[in-house]
Amino acid sequence: MQQQNLCGGFVQTKCGNKNRYRSLVQTTCGNITFGEILFKISIKSLNYLNPQMAVVWRHTLSVRRKVVPPWRAGADTSPHHHITTSRVFVEKVHIFLFLDAVLRFLFLYLYNISVSSINEKTNPMYKDFKQHLSNELNGISSAGLFKNERIITSAQGANIIVNNDMEVLNFCANNYLGLSNNPELIAAAKSSLDTHGYGMSSVRFICGTQDLHKQLEQAIANFFGTDDTILYAACFDANGGVFEPLLTEEDAIISDALNHASIIDGVRLCKAQRYRYANADTTDLEKQLIAAQAQRFRLIVTDGVFSMDGNVAPLDKIYELANKYNAMIMVDESHSAGVVGHTGRGVTELFDLKGQMEIITGTLGKAFGGAIGGFTTGKKEIIDMLRQRSRPYLFSNSIPPMVAAAGIRMFEMMNETNELQDKLHSNTAYFVEKMRAAGFDIKPTQSAICAVMLYDAKLSQEFAARMLNEGIYVIGFYYPVVPKDQARIRVQISAAHEQTHLEKCIEAFCKVGKELGVI
Repeated sequence: MQQQNLCGGFVQTKCGNKNRYRSLVQTTCGNITFGEILFKISIKSLNYLNPQMAVVWRHTLSVRRKVVPPWRAGADTSPHHHITTSRVFVEKVHIFLFLDAVLRFLFLYLYNISVSSINEKTNPMYKDFKQHLSNELNGISSAGLFKNERIITSAQGANIIVNNDMEVLNFCANNYLGLSNNPELIAAAKSSLDTHGYGMSSVRFICGTQDLHKQLEQAIANFFGTDDTILYAACFDANGGVFEPLLTEEDAIISDALNHASIIDGVRLCKAQRYRYANADTTDLEKQLIAAQAQRFRLIVTDGVFSMDGNVAPLDKIYELANKYNAMIMVDESHSAGVVGHTGRGVTELFDLKGQMEIITGTLGKAFGGAIGGFTTGKKEIIDMLRQRSRPYLFSNSIPPMVAAAGIRMFEMMNETNELQDKLHSNTAYFVEKMRAAGFDIKPTQSAICAVMLYDAKLSQEFAARMLNEGIYVIGFYYPVVPKDQARIRVQISAAHEQTHLEKCIEAFCKVGKELGVI
């Protein structure tokens, strides 16, 4: 029920059949008062010093203004009468709020002055450093290399919502099997919140190991045919923490030139001798192996699928050379696990070498659900040593129980059917065939990564922007992510994509490609 009050606004009342009670009064005065004017000035003053605080304060005060206890309003306390609020009381509220704002304004003003003074006295060097960073950022921007982030307001999937309710088709996620929003994984994660809680608040060796972590590690080992597994917060940590505990200056690491940045950084943390061979070039690899014969132990390191080009490492030939020159092999299966091979076991399955690698690293953040978490799986003694000395493992929190639970369910699904892998392979073959027929330059691929080569950095950005206008979400990649003059649009196919999605994407590529003179 509503009744007009003395100020020209309305008050709210609620009645029940048995229990009648009075609600808190919500008033809105029709005329602007002196107190209201002061109130508005206070908001503008706060906004000048701290816009974020002003927003929060404005919301808080709007609640204070509208909710007035009946005993403060001076209304009749009888439950059988509607409530009114005096104009005098509303005026007092506005003046009180103004005084409140004045005090906050003075506090913020003095605080800002003090912080500024402290910074000038204690950080004189930052003025020069700030100018240096500004110059660097301006240079990145003028070269067309500045990276902007688009905001997604929906779950990850084939269809997503970006930039204020704009629905687009997503062709740039690592969501290869379409599991990022899978109902079964979500249900497993929700269930674990009730049984195992939200987080561990500990590293593994103190009090951060649950049964879910051990079950997931075993599931990964079974999937790849290895002895044991160790979990990390991300595969970047797995690669960053694998070399230093195992190798010394007496040993050698022979690494592919296009290995992931996490492998490069991990190698830098190790004192082993470093050798590098051209991407997937086994002739060059053999030369480096010969040069490394002086070292005690030799470890060949390669991505399973190279993330920017989409090509698969020639693991069969690498394995032959490793046996010939007495070397071990480490494969990063991040972009190949779940994708390459008939059942998604990665390049070791593709080349019938399951269980033959000393070390495999990978992630739960791509095909395997897309959340977070990395792993190293391999020979038992290697995993045991990593548990003792791998710094990212020893000094980082355990992955959340819900991530482990969803991961366990994901591997169960992988063992039940190949339906998702089959659809992914079919989608990829269709897309590559149609794009090449349209005249696009696409690097050879045996994965779900299709590199549409444009070569020019600014062109790749312009191309991606126009694709978004066509309802297709793709990203242009350029230096330093890829070598200079090797800019491209990296298209990533998913099992979540339907035939109509692929056709719409190809049509958009053709339209934009013609507009920009690419085809």
